[in-house]
Amino acid sequence: MPTRSPAEAIPVEALLADYPPAHVEIAERLRRIVLDAVPDAIERVRPGWRLIGYDLPVRNRGALFAWVWLEQEHVHLGFPRGVQMDDPDGVMSGAGITKLARWLTYEPGDQVHVDLASSLVLEAARVAFIPRSAR
Repeated sequence: MPTRSPAEAIPVEALLADYPPAHVEIAERLRRIVLDAVPDAIERVRPGWRLIGYDLPVRNRGALFAWVWLEQEHVHLGFPRGVQMDDPDGVMSGAGITKLARWLTYEPGDQVHVDLASSLVLEAARVAFIPRSAR
């Protein structure tokens, strides 16, 4: 799939417009958590995956370290290298489903625990800086 130039980028609001208000509220809360925890993160819609991805500028390339993914039933805060993250309380889902990715899932009405989500976002950013040779 060809990459989009910044002028062709899909605005986050265009993606969110396809979902119910309760989902959008959760997604907006998660977006704030990611960007507050990692202000240098680059937010962009991944149209093929229909999710909001967060990259860190790492060694002359971007490194996807987190995402907010809205689905019909719920919203995920996910981490592509979640299996490498410290998760001492075992709160992330994904074991047995994917080899590497892990995530938190929120349904409408669920409370988003800011401290927990923020700590996992920071941990995901730390893992993104680990050189491939050390993974």
